[in-house]
Parts: sequence; structure tokens; C-alpha cells
Amino acid sequence: MLTQGSLPLNPDGNPSMSPDLAFNTAISFLVNCNLQHYSGETGLTYLTQLGVITFLQFVSAATGIAALVLLFRHFLPDVTDRSGNFYTFFVCSITRLLLPLSLVVALILAFNGTPASFAGKDTIVTLQGDTVGVSRGPAAGMIAIKHLGTNGGGWFGTNSAHPLENPNYLTSMVEMIVQVLIPIALIFALGYYIRRRKFAWVIYGVMTVGMLLLLIPTIWSELNGSPAIAQLGVNQMAGATEGKEVRFGAAASAYWSIVTTIISTGSVNSMHDSSMPLSGAMQLLGMMTNAFYGGCGVGILNYYIFLIVAVFISGLMVGRTPEFFGRKVEAREMKIAALIAILHPFLILVGTSMASYLIVTMPDADWAVKPANWLNNPNFHGFSEMLYEFTSSAANNGSGFEGLGDNNVFWNVATGFVLLFGRFLPIIGPLAIAGLLAQKKYVPESAGTLPTDTGTFGLMTLAVIVVIAALAFFPALTLGPLAEFFSLGAH
Repeated sequence: MLTQGSLPLNPDGNPSMSPDLAFNTAISFLVNCNLQHYSGETGLTYLTQLGVITFLQFVSAATGIAALVLLFRHFLPDVTDRSGNFYTFFVCSITRLLLPLSLVVALILAFNGTPASFAGKDTIVTLQGDTVGVSRGPAAGMIAIKHLGTNGGGWFGTNSAHPLENPNYLTSMVEMIVQVLIPIALIFALGYYIRRRKFAWVIYGVMTVGMLLLLIPTIWSELNGSPAIAQLGVNQMAGATEGKEVRFGAAASAYWSIVTTIISTGSVNSMHDSSMPLSGAMQLLGMMTNAFYGGCGVGILNYYIFLIVAVFISGLMVGRTPEFFGRKVEAREMKIAALIAILHPFLILVGTSMASYLIVTMPDADWAVKPANWLNNPNFHGFSEMLYEFTSSAANNGSGFEGLGDNNVFWNVATGFVLLFGRFLPIIGPLAIAGLLAQKKYVPESAGTLPTDTGTFGLMTLAVIVVIAALAFFPALTLGPLAEFFSLGAH
């Protein structure tokens, strides 16, 4: 990336990246986040799009899947200190799952108009008579794996709102479906593998209820539009249309925005910065909980932490030593679960508070490239933009409230470290807990064992997720999107 401007496969003459931007971009795609502080078609060359970005989109997704398969093996009753060969699961994830499915999706996109060549920009004359250079390139394959692997980085700057990245309603449906395909399939793969299909249905039920709790307010908010505009006597029959691609409309954009934030895809078909305040709050909550479907493999790994906490609390409530699938959950496992549960809000809130502090105390600091110029929006929405950036980084999501000026040393370096810690520690933690449990003696379930495959336990797990997210993030949401929501209504 530092030398791409002078390397081959650069027909449009795109420049090399600055060191801080290259640092951020390399980490971002390594950890499956795909946070982009550059515009896709002008920030990278075809060589780096394929050799760096597309390559990492395959291996980062396979890393999450392989880690989850290791977790699967610890659910079995066998006492073991071995999980299997990570490299084997990693390679199989790519060759048996990601590559074949990506080929199918890429063909659908290519036959519907997504570029799949190495040609440079084309010149067209618009209906207004303007001469415009339109970027092209081998985009179809990268867009296929970006959604299938819950990566999300756009070949083009406007991501899946771009008419070549997402040409029509068919491709829009395909891209929405494939981003949930593997995360949901892995839930049922868990039930099949450990022969507890009812347990898989409980997990699926909790995650789906969580999704609906976020989705319904978002669609309602977007279809009803802005109360401030309504007071001007403007009829908003099409809903809140600012920032929306008119081919898809408010409802489809609202649906996409929740799907892409509860799953760590982060691709967009509308500009989230233009979403209604309540929609922005739901998008943030989807990333803050980070356990409703989630990314390839890591969604269930994140859910596993809440599961352990729910098992521990439930066991104490009924006066028994907490057990999970015949193994006792003790202090060591709970300490790890607590640390991982605290890590996510710690990264988000500390990062946001640092950015807020710099804007207030050092608005003209040259080393931070003038924090006073970071925000295009003041007050509540400006705070939401900074909160969203760190939330997206910690949740391996990659979408953004793009009113934030984030291509500078502070944001590139700060989010780079959040990306690293937010990805790998939440993978290591659940695997460590599972490894500790797998070494313990298996005790067959009895009449006194707390069942974990019932609707009651599912509700308990959902309550744990909601309480932890509410306690950690409600104050920050109050300062940002919720304050904006109430002020908009008052106006």
C-alpha cells in the first residue's frame, strides 16, 4: 500500500497511501472489520484490491469460522486438552465454503452489470451533459467475498449504494441474503455437530428476537421521516429519503442498515450518517451488543460469553453450582468472561472520550490535524459520529457515520489499535473458557441440572445481553442519538 502508486495494475494512476492510512487499512482488513478511511476506487489500485484486500477478506473470515469449529469440539462430552488442528479447519473453510460460494455470487453480480475486468476508467456523458470518469475493475469477485465473509469493505466509495457495486434489486437481495447466510448456518451447524438441535434453535430464537427489537424501530423511524420536516407541511410519503439510494427506498435501506450492523459486515446501501436519530441508535446498539448472528464464526463466540454469564447467574439463582453441558463453570471461566464482556465497552467508551477531550481541549492541535475540523455536524450528532467510529472498530463492523473527518493520524492510529484488540481478544477468551471446561470431568445431566435448551433459558440469556449493553452504553447513547431524537421531536 505504501508503494502501490508505482506498482503494476494501476491503470487509473492512484497514489500510494500515507504510512498511517496504510497502517489502519492493513489492520482493518486483517481483522475482518474493513473500516475504510479512504475511498475505494481512488484509494487503492487493482493490485492492492486483489492481492491485499480480497486475500484478507478470505483469510479473516476463515479465521473466525475455524475458531468456532474449535469451540464446537469443546461442547462434546469427551474430556480433552486438544481442540484439533486450526490450520485444517482454516483451509477447509476457504476451499469448501468461501471460494465455491463466492464464485456463485460473483457470477450473479457480473451477469447483472458489476465490472469484472482490468480496464481503467470509462468516460461517459450524463443526462445533464457532464463528462464523468467512471471507475471499473475486477470488482465482482471482491464484492462477493465481502458479503459472504461478513467483511463489508466497498470496491467503490459509496459501497453497495453504487450502481456498479449493487446494480439492481436482485443483486441487493443477493447481497443481503449472503451476508447472513454463513452466520445463521453456523448456528444450526453447532446443533448438528453436538447433537443438540434444540439448543441451536434456542440460540437462533434469541438472536432473531434481538434483531427484531432493533429492526422494527428502525423501519418505523425511516418510513415516518423527520418530524421537523413534517412541521413545514412537507409530505414524506417515501419516508426519510436523505442519504437513501432511490432504487431501494427507505424500507430496504433501513433493513440493510440493521442486518449489516448486527452482523459484522458493515457494507451500506445508504448513508448511515443521514439516518434518523432513532435508527442511528439501533445501528449502534447492534454493534454494541455484537451477538445477534454476528460475523462468520465470531458471532457465536461473542454469544458464548453471554451464555457463560447467563449459566453462572442462573445457577446461583437456583442454588446450584453452575453447569454447562455437564461441566462446572467456576471462578476462572467467569473471570475470563467478565474481562471479555468489559473489554468491548472499554475500547468504545475510552476511545470516544479521548476524541471528545481532544476536540474540547486541543481544537487546533497540528499533531492531531486540527480536531476542530473533524466534525461536519455539531452537538449531539457530532458526538454520535465519534461514538459510531469507535463502536464500528471495536465490533469489527467497518461502517461509519461518514460526516467524520477520519483520514488523519489520530483516527488512523487510534482505531487501528482498537481494531486489533477488538478482534483477537474476544476470539481468544471464549476458546480459553471452552478449553478449561473441556479438561473438566463430564457429569451426565440429571433432574437437578439447569437445562440450557429451553425458551426460559433463552429469555435469561437475552436479558443478560440487554442488561449488560444497557448498563455499559446507555449513558453514551443518551449523549448522542437519543438526545438528538428527543430534540428533533421537541423542535
